[in-house]
Amino acid sequence: MKMSTLAASAAALALAGCLGSSAFNPDMNSAVSPDGKNEIRLYSSPLAYEVMRDGVVVVAKTEIGLKMNGKCVKEGVTKPCAVRSAKLSGFAPTSVYKKGKLDLAGNETFVDFGDWAVRLAARNDGVAYRFETKKPGIVDCEKADITLPKGVRCWFNRTWRGSLGCEETVPEFADASALATDDKKAIYLPFVYSTGVNGKTVAVVDAGLHSYPIWNFGDVEQTEGGTKLKSLFAKYPKTTEHVGGWGKETGLKKGGRWVRVKETEGFIAKAEAPRAFPWRAFALADCPSKLCAADIFYALATPAAKDADFSWVKPGKVAWDWWNAFDNKGDPQGCTTETYVRFIDFAAKTGVEYVIFDEGWSAKLNIWEYSPKVDVPYLIDYANKKGVGIILWMAWAQVYGEEEKVAEHFSKLGAKGFKVDFMDRGDAEVANFLEKFAVACAKHKMLVDYHGAYRPVGPQRTYPNVLNFEGIHGLEQLKWGKKDKDMCYNDVACFFLRMTAGPMDYTPAAMDNYKIGDYRGNTTNPGSVGTRCHQMALMALYEAPLQMLSDSPTKYEKNMECFAFMAKTPVVWDDTIGLGGCPESFAAAARKAKDGSWYAAAISNREARDFAFKTDFLGGGEWKAEIFRDAGDADENPTKYIHETKTVKTGEELSFHMAPGGGFVVRFTR
Repeated sequence: MKMSTLAASAAALALAGCLGSSAFNPDMNSAVSPDGKNEIRLYSSPLAYEVMRDGVVVVAKTEIGLKMNGKCVKEGVTKPCAVRSAKLSGFAPTSVYKKGKLDLAGNETFVDFGDWAVRLAARNDGVAYRFETKKPGIVDCEKADITLPKGVRCWFNRTWRGSLGCEETVPEFADASALATDDKKAIYLPFVYSTGVNGKTVAVVDAGLHSYPIWNFGDVEQTEGGTKLKSLFAKYPKTTEHVGGWGKETGLKKGGRWVRVKETEGFIAKAEAPRAFPWRAFALADCPSKLCAADIFYALATPAAKDADFSWVKPGKVAWDWWNAFDNKGDPQGCTTETYVRFIDFAAKTGVEYVIFDEGWSAKLNIWEYSPKVDVPYLIDYANKKGVGIILWMAWAQVYGEEEKVAEHFSKLGAKGFKVDFMDRGDAEVANFLEKFAVACAKHKMLVDYHGAYRPVGPQRTYPNVLNFEGIHGLEQLKWGKKDKDMCYNDVACFFLRMTAGPMDYTPAAMDNYKIGDYRGNTTNPGSVGTRCHQMALMALYEAPLQMLSDSPTKYEKNMECFAFMAKTPVVWDDTIGLGGCPESFAAAARKAKDGSWYAAAISNREARDFAFKTDFLGGGEWKAEIFRDAGDADENPTKYIHETKTVKTGEELSFHMAPGGGFVVRFTR
């Protein structure tokens, strides 16, 4: 059976009973991964689940539930009426991903309770469950709690409860026993933890989400069995308002920067029959460094339609204007036709595929009126003639409700895509918008970068023209930081947390690099904390099919040795392997490019450290290794680096010293 059984579209087939039968057990049913390591169990009375790896409980038995049309689906139902199973196998090609093909191997168990069901999925990289129903109606609430066993170490992010979906905070860490309810904040996903002595690592993420709010955790309850995190979902919006400026203008009928919720309904989503709800998924690994290779969240997402053509999608690098204040001239002085000609010429000369026109190309947050200083039609035509695509920034309030009109108009103008910003919500209405605009853009062959959005939860597989999502405390934050945030820890932790969910719009590649403790933020002339090699390593470590080169053409022209290497670093990959690290120390990985070359990269937190890895992944023979590593004095002079080449035999060990906030990157070629 093909991968579609893991997709939302399979709900109707499953409920109709097309899956193979399995042993009926009214009390407990499970799905076990093909390698026998991972298992998810479903208990019928009370309705609860449990997750194990190698026989070790990594999610303790936890009750779950779904309430629709004012009634709990379990009400009056004590046991399933049927249980069916399916075995999944084979591989699916990928076009925009961290691997060239997706392993489909897995096992499913469909536990049928009549009008509703629970589907279990088990793969070698994790497990998941989801509710399915064949009756339409209103989803009042879902209970999707998780119980952590004792002795667990947690890594997580929190946001304000009134801003679910705004996911741009620095990751935190704590023992599970120290977690407590914060009435003002919620934990957003991915939520990662390690079980301690046995080292099992779990990453919690929702996947395959359509017309549904994102999964968060609110209240925390310490119990005898462990630490229970209680699910929290945004309510469905009842009334909204358009907000312009930075919250100073209200009462707009359309346009502006945000569409903010004024009132909410008493429910979270609307369901049409048949309906599969989002997967509650758990990537499972024996150590944190292996999470980067997990495919489960992508595999559980709905595949693109079989007749859809996305061969036109072209990932690539982007010369970006906003972070470097329009080549360090400042806004609005640098937001002009002349400046954009400079960016386009620079991109064409250096092989960078795209230029973004960020905020300022349109007048007063109105995409239907150009800034008098920016000749947009001329610039798009100029760029296309030079082989450079233009991507247009817009706040989502400017496109909301006019998705098809916007996509069609700017496609005809010659633009190649959009960067959509300031959603900053996590309710079902936003999920509907993200999908609706992706469909409109796919129809007109336009790319999408969802900045100001929550982490990816599946659209990137359903619509491969959706290349990036933000949902991260990225480099942009250093434009206005008044003191050093722990960006080096942030960068390391995000590799294990946020990136587990999928591509992230972090926007790396700063050329002004500051010693830890010395940087205080600069809106016109920003820099980064940590070393030059730390920034260069992010280009290979971080997944972003539309990868920003955040600094200015002027600074890159002064640092062409580094820039040329970064500009050639791929943005999609043929394979991904974790090499080492954990969220509180360092991150290291290797990636195989489509041309057969390999990249290995690592970054450190605030501490200096030595790291060595074997090159078994190279697959035989001798290779040329082009290396950028921290210089001996990079702790005091973070821009200093050593660029060297050497011959490496497959299996040979390479050792590196990383300065505080340091890193290295290696390109291996035959």
